[in-house]
Amino acid sequence: MKSSDLPSSSRRHRLPSRRHFLRGAGVAFGLPWLESMNAWGSTAAGKAGAAARTEAPRRFAALFMGNGVNPHHWGATNGPNGMELMKTLSPLEPVKDRLLVMKGLWNPTTIEGPGGHYPKMNVLSGLTVKQTTTDVQVGTTMDQVMANEIGQDTPMPSIVLGTEPPRYSTDSGFTSLYSAYISWSSPTTPAPKEIYPQQAFDQLFDDGSKRRRDKSVLDLVLSDANSLRGKVSNRDAQKLDEYFTSVRELEKRIERAEDQSKKDTNGQGWQPTVKEPTFPRPDAGIPADVRDHLKLQLDIMVLAFQMDRTRIATMMLNNDLSQMNLGFLGNIKGGIHELSHHAGNAERLDMYQRVNQYHMLLLSETLQKMDQTNEGERSLLDNSMILFCSSLWDGNAH
Repeated sequence: MKSSDLPSSSRRHRLPSRRHFLRGAGVAFGLPWLESMNAWGSTAAGKAGAAARTEAPRRFAALFMGNGVNPHHWGATNGPNGMELMKTLSPLEPVKDRLLVMKGLWNPTTIEGPGGHYPKMNVLSGLTVKQTTTDVQVGTTMDQVMANEIGQDTPMPSIVLGTEPPRYSTDSGFTSLYSAYISWSSPTTPAPKEIYPQQAFDQLFDDGSKRRRDKSVLDLVLSDANSLRGKVSNRDAQKLDEYFTSVRELEKRIERAEDQSKKDTNGQGWQPTVKEPTFPRPDAGIPADVRDHLKLQLDIMVLAFQMDRTRIATMMLNNDLSQMNLGFLGNIKGGIHELSHHAGNAERLDMYQRVNQYHMLLLSETLQKMDQTNEGERSLLDNSMILFCSSLWDGNAH
């Protein structure tokens, strides 16, 4: 996307400096995103002194697949008719003209410290993963940097989704918590990830009663927490300050939801073309079929964009080191992490490749659904930047 492709009002909007953004996003991802940052922060109704938006906003989503890929079938080549997708990427053929397949990215922080997986769980920040089993630290991730810049324009600054809970163990001096999060709201705080489809769905909708209830609860929480000041250690006082910051963010979110409700009522400026959910509220709990779980979470992400509940999303299709079993693909013997360590065995390589390819099918279906959502002269996909990534390249060798 070129800056000249964006509306003039977007180009005039205050941008984060290059240095500011690189601190948050890391060297590996910093430069390519800069020209598009102004679109994500363009003028929107509800901001003091701002004109009403007249065209659809830009969105960003990062989709993550754990345990790397089979590099023998991953990538694209230049053929006589343009880009030719390799076997694993073949499900993306219907949206091939929208793709940019990147290779050769390298971040030296990923080899700092022992362990093949944990140092590499910085894919959205590029910053060093601290070797620790207690006081975690990575870096604020690019999705949350964006959410801090433009999150005030929507009821939810961002939506953070996944399918698997964190594991609580240690390995090579690292806490396994690192493998369960790609989104970090601060260097020491992973953004809460919602793995239950019903609860993720409910985040998108509110009739006002929940906002009032949330505000009452926050008032009580702040009152109790304030009473602890002066009674705790310096380290605990720092934790309390971080806690108060989180609570203030919740208060702002409630206010944004109220402002959004008013905007929806008066109908000023650009309005999303999808006004109501396009599928029923999911059942409670985790779906028994992993296919249903994955597709529901992706559908909820798309719905959040369609209804302009948020413009920033992350979705972990699985955790790193995941043992998710995709046995429905047929003749799959073992979980994803187990298959990634194929040691060159032809049968296991085939299973691993088909698991990778299924993730590409999910991506393709999601992109096509976005492309079918009309937002005037452009589709939702036209108005979005979707990053698909893993923390590893070769899942076998790390």
